[in-house]
Amino acid sequence: MLPVIVFGAALEPDGTPRPVLRARLDAALRFGRERADAVYLLTGGVPCAGRTEAAVMADILREQGVLKDALLLEARSRDTCESAIACTRLLWKRGYAGPVVLVTSDFHMMRCTAMMQALGWKTQAVPAPACLGRSRSWRAWVWLREFPAMLWDVFLVVRWRLHQRGV
Repeated sequence: MLPVIVFGAALEPDGTPRPVLRARLDAALRFGRERADAVYLLTGGVPCAGRTEAAVMADILREQGVLKDALLLEARSRDTCESAIACTRLLWKRGYAGPVVLVTSDFHMMRCTAMMQALGWKTQAVPAPACLGRSRSWRAWVWLREFPAMLWDVFLVVRWRLHQRGV
């Protein structure tokens, strides 16, 4: 088993995926089709129109021919930090300790990688393009937003991990 963690993204008000989420799924599929042992760990629990990000992603991947047995859903997390912790718990519960593949938007990869490595995982990044065709000011905004968010989220996951060890 090789977990391919696909981080969720906000859905449209009607519960359909936004382009950023579709790009993440496309990247995950491109990677997963090359690996027979890929298991997609879909994370995101913010509901829209009664459906979570994880459930929407699972439906799309099944439509693309991914077998139900190759899907793990984590549908409770409300943000990236909760997703990293929830995925870690789920994988630990299954006794998995190997590397993980991270799929998220290019601008979001630094934060996700830093958190998962702080949680003790060896990671491989599969970034999904999100900045192509965007204005310079939009790109600057998302990159500037990610740096302090990364620092805060890494602090939170390190604190959680230390608490798990009883420190």
